[in-house]
Amino acid sequence: MSQAVYQQHIIPLHGDPIIKLLSSSNSTVFVGTPLSSSSSRFPGKQLHSGKKVVVMARRLFGLEEAMRVQRERELQPKIKNRKSPPLRRGRVSPRLPVPDDIPKPPYASSNLLPELSSEHQIHDAEGIAKMKAAGELAARVLDYAGTLVRPSVTTNEIDKAVHQMIIEAGAYPSPLGYGGFPKSVCTSVNECMCHGIPDSRQLQDGDIINIDVTVFLNGYHGDTSKTFFCGNVNQGRRRLVKVTEECLVRGINVCRDGASFKKIGKRISEFAEQFGFGVAERFVGHGIGTIFHSEPIILHHRNEKAGFMVEGQTFTIEPILTMGRTKSITWPDNWTTLTADGSPAAQVEHTILITKTGAEILTKCETNPS
Repeated sequence: MSQAVYQQHIIPLHGDPIIKLLSSSNSTVFVGTPLSSSSSRFPGKQLHSGKKVVVMARRLFGLEEAMRVQRERELQPKIKNRKSPPLRRGRVSPRLPVPDDIPKPPYASSNLLPELSSEHQIHDAEGIAKMKAAGELAARVLDYAGTLVRPSVTTNEIDKAVHQMIIEAGAYPSPLGYGGFPKSVCTSVNECMCHGIPDSRQLQDGDIINIDVTVFLNGYHGDTSKTFFCGNVNQGRRRLVKVTEECLVRGINVCRDGASFKKIGKRISEFAEQFGFGVAERFVGHGIGTIFHSEPIILHHRNEKAGFMVEGQTFTIEPILTMGRTKSITWPDNWTTLTADGSPAAQVEHTILITKTGAEILTKCETNPS
């Protein structure tokens, strides 16, 4: 699960590789096609030869580059990408019980939102083994939850199935009771960016749904999510999801002992911007282990965050990409967060372990090796 950033104050709210770049010559940047110099208004000189216009764009970096991309997006005509009606709250059923003999995290007995821990969670061999077990269980649960996605199924039914599988494994569903969250999994449909509360709404043909699973097993949390297709999903939404998945891969690939955290956001932003997608800044990855949410905060957008990765450290990377703008609104339940313009959003997440030479994905299993 992701966390939310409000200006400089951090508030925890609970965060398949592309074979080839997807593009379409007759689509606009707004719906996620790679930027093209023939249709973009880059700063710089223009050379005119007959009817041909060659745009010589100067190379920009960091904040200047991000501002240039934002201007490009704002110049694009507003396009309605969503055919489905706006998301509406369904009926939320009571929280499900957890057997007394299953160990529970400290926050389970309180509705107060825990503060973000300043501790960087670095593990010894025993801790790494337990992190791997928690991550593997979370991956298996997520894989199973994905098989339930089809038209007419309610997100509440998915929650019940996830809850049952987790407690049968002797684990606790980490979201349940976290800051008063009433369910065992997050289900975020279409324009819901994250932290969607399962309810009585039935999934519709053409929906996309992010399922965010976290388990607490033997004192350690494993956190992962994926965006699934429900029935016949249009090409624009499919492209959004596939680009989001590739952004996660690219973010993980820069991780290793001694690498700077800011490289993650740089790589993710570079790839997302090729397709005109926005990268949400409000929600971030986080350290994870015996504590659900801790430092380091992982920013998915371009940033100058200080700090370097350390061997044995575990944290999540969980970018959220939007087909429209990244501004968000949160429902009165204080959890469900949607894109303000109603455009689709997609998220994908892994828990990773930093090694000397790279990063090991902990939230994977044999049936879900990605």
